Amino acid sequence: MLLLPVLALGFVAVILVWQVRSAQNTVATIQASDESIAAATRAQELVVDEETGLRGYQITSDPQFLSPFTSSETPFAETMKLLRRNLVAQREGPRMVDAIVAAQKTWRISYAEPLIAEIAAGGDTRDVERNIRGKQFMDALRKSIDDVLDRESTVRAQETERWTMQVHATIEVLIVLALATGIFISVFTVSRLHRVSDAYQGTLNDLRLHSQATFESEERLRTTLTSIGDGVIVCDPDGRVELLNTVAQELTGWSQDDAFHLPLEDVFRIVNETTREPVETPVARVKRLQRVVGLANHTILVRPDGTEILVNDSGAPIYDRAGALSGIVMVFRDVTKERRAQNALLATEKLAVAGRLAATIAHEIHNPLDSVVNLLYLIKEEKNPANADHFLSLAQQELDRMGQVSRAMLGLYREAKAPIAINIKEMLDSVLVLVDRQLKNDAITVSTTCPEGLEIEGFPAELRQVFTTLVVNAADAAAPGGRIAIDARRSTSAGAQTGVAISVSDTGPGIEAAALGHVFEPFFTTQGERGTGLGLWVSRGIIEKHGGGIDIRSQTGADDHGTCITVFLPTTGPAATRS
Repeated sequence: MLLLPVLALGFVAVILVWQVRSAQNTVATIQASDESIAAATRAQELVVDEETGLRGYQITSDPQFLSPFTSSETPFAETMKLLRRNLVAQREGPRMVDAIVAAQKTWRISYAEPLIAEIAAGGDTRDVERNIRGKQFMDALRKSIDDVLDRESTVRAQETERWTMQVHATIEVLIVLALATGIFISVFTVSRLHRVSDAYQGTLNDLRLHSQATFESEERLRTTLTSIGDGVIVCDPDGRVELLNTVAQELTGWSQDDAFHLPLEDVFRIVNETTREPVETPVARVKRLQRVVGLANHTILVRPDGTEILVNDSGAPIYDRAGALSGIVMVFRDVTKERRAQNALLATEKLAVAGRLAATIAHEIHNPLDSVVNLLYLIKEEKNPANADHFLSLAQQELDRMGQVSRAMLGLYREAKAPIAINIKEMLDSVLVLVDRQLKNDAITVSTTCPEGLEIEGFPAELRQVFTTLVVNAADAAAPGGRIAIDARRSTSAGAQTGVAISVSDTGPGIEAAALGHVFEPFFTTQGERGTGLGLWVSRGIIEKHGGGIDIRSQTGADDHGTCITVFLPTTGPAATRS
């Protein structure tokens, strides 16, 4: 639409410029002819002045009459220069100017100057033959000037006629080109408009099809959101509710119409399970962090009727094509039953741990109790006070051991409501007290490396359960006569978090690589009927609750075999929670 009309107009402009240039050249030639005619006329006037002054002096012998003759010489020379400059472009021009100059010079030298000299000397100048010869010189001069005038007049007339024809031709060409260009642009524009119209109609059809496809896509999306098993809430960039699917309406207790355009905090009111303080909504966190976020643990959704459910959710930003935030989507679900199931599994694992330790503890308590009964009998029968005191001291040692075992057993179940300072060495010693009988029965050697003053914050009962599980599993894997190494040291996590790393290693046969990736899954066990498959899964949950991590390595070679589990616990413990 733009290029071809511009090219057409450019072509017209080139033609017009060419015509104008030709006309300008013709006009320049006419102007040069006018100047030449003016110069020749001026030369003619100067020649007349010269001849008039000479004739006046000849008649009167008065030198005053020679003034025109004398003063015309310089103007005549300048006129000849101008005439020569104007005629230099013509082939005959310089020759004709030379003829005028030669004729004027001949008249002056051969006739005028001798005549003036003779008159000044008092001679007679009425000689007819001389005067006729002077007239002939003057006639030759006038003829040379007339030739220039005739030639330049002819040239001027020809160029004027030519200029007139060029003007007419330019007008005709302009009219023809204007008509042709107009017709071309009109035809081209009409064809373009037809194409634009066809494209517009095609675009309308495409938009109609896309609109239908968009509508169908939105309906499919709406149906998909409605049928999703999790609650979905879509908000605008300001955090106001735009859409709740069916599950979200059931969980929040709000209908789509009632919740529409309300702030999310009014519809999705969440609090911390322990502190009952309001929790920042995922939408607010997404707006603040500009990324996908998840909900903190122990979060309760409070419904309008006052009922509460445990929820777990996540939020994600929605961006438009320009990269600007156009909305936020939040997905959440009811985890009340899941939490109950996890608590039940945790209790089951505790019972399993207690069951495995029950026989050992019974032996641990029964044996000292038998020893105390025997020692009391000996004290009763002993007559020597020194021996009685010795027996009494032995009985006190056995009772102290029974108290130590019972306290360790109670510590496995008595949980604090808030994190407290835990001495790592004391905690590991209490765990070894619980499993001491099993280790001695299986002749398993335990080496412990733990520096004094190594402390963290956490829940001691849960951590005793973790390390009891790890030591018992190591003892089962090491088999009778094996070795267990427990190493505790200060460490730093990959995230530059300071804390304590505790490794429990055994000399057992190791875990196959195929099973190694599943050991932290619930109900997966390598101990057959002896294991529940919950110990490591529960242990990992406890460690993650404390903000730490757990890692396992195992070798199954003939010479290099065994398993090492390393637990990292940060120095600063988790937030307070309910027992």
